[in-house]
Amino acid sequence: MPQYFVDADISKAKTLHSAFYTDPEIFEQCKELIFSPSWQFIGSAGLVEEPGEVYPFTLLESYLDEPLLLTHDKTGQINILSNVCTHRGNLVADKACRLSNLRCRYHGRMFGLDGKFQSMPEFKEVENFPSGDDNLPKLASFKWGKWIFTSLNEKYHPDLFFRDMTERVSWLPLEDFKFDPSLSRVFNVKANWALYCENYLEGFHIPFVHAGLNAVIDFGEYATELFFPYSSLQLGMAKTNEECFDLPASSPDYGKNVAAYYFWVFPNMMFNFYPWGLSVNVVEPVSVGECRVKFFSYVWNDSKLNRGAGAGLDKVEQEDEEIVENVQRGVRSRFYNHGRYSVIREQGTHHFHRILTQFITT
Repeated sequence: MPQYFVDADISKAKTLHSAFYTDPEIFEQCKELIFSPSWQFIGSAGLVEEPGEVYPFTLLESYLDEPLLLTHDKTGQINILSNVCTHRGNLVADKACRLSNLRCRYHGRMFGLDGKFQSMPEFKEVENFPSGDDNLPKLASFKWGKWIFTSLNEKYHPDLFFRDMTERVSWLPLEDFKFDPSLSRVFNVKANWALYCENYLEGFHIPFVHAGLNAVIDFGEYATELFFPYSSLQLGMAKTNEECFDLPASSPDYGKNVAAYYFWVFPNMMFNFYPWGLSVNVVEPVSVGECRVKFFSYVWNDSKLNRGAGAGLDKVEQEDEEIVENVQRGVRSRFYNHGRYSVIREQGTHHFHRILTQFITT
């Protein structure tokens, strides 16, 4: 088994061992070591906008495969619950709907929309019943603007992942961002989820892979900022006369021609802010050599769509897919184990690899 170590000094470090992207055992271990304790994107609170609305979903389908339930109870509280009945394991809800309570269709066990046990037929003779174990387990939640996140075991406080991003763009009117399904996409990529993420985390490849993006981004001014412990930012600057943010004086980037904020949150989330709005990208592991990438688009200013760095995202995605799929084929080679990092261009990827080694070796 390879030793997963990445030197803290990027000028001395070797990249993550190639077995990480090819070993099915490591892929399985990442479920509990990386994805279970980290925070994951669910969607917007609009999924359960009114009291009584219920939205079942599977967290990281094909990988964690955890059946969960988003509910809006009578008190106005939004809850994230296990969608598995505490009697015999049936799914409690199988479609989005409006309910006054949750009732399992198997044997009639009933719960409140807050997950608390209410009643169960034919159970009068059962001793020490009900107990706390008969409630639907309630998961941790984190809400930023209209977006909801959860963690299966809440080992880490959400501030460790989201604080720097939320502070950096605190001036944006996030409640005005509207989900646009016509601009949202799902891409199936024949590459390990981590390869897709590390490609995202460096702008080094932009002049070589993304001609259209390179035409509007000032590559010489492209900058990466590392946020410790679990996030980072790539700041894309616009060339002269290209679309950029109208930044308020309260922004720490005031006076800069910012074309895009590319925030990454460990392990698998990207938040790409453009003058037109936000593209949330979630990378979902499927197999050791395959991932699914979901784009969720939220429009703030539709007059700026298809302009600047935020235009042609489908084309940029296709270009990225071609590269990372080639890399997946390459890292299977018996002649490749490690690479090295560009000190000035690959800080984000180095940071990512350092976090991965932390999670899989502790």
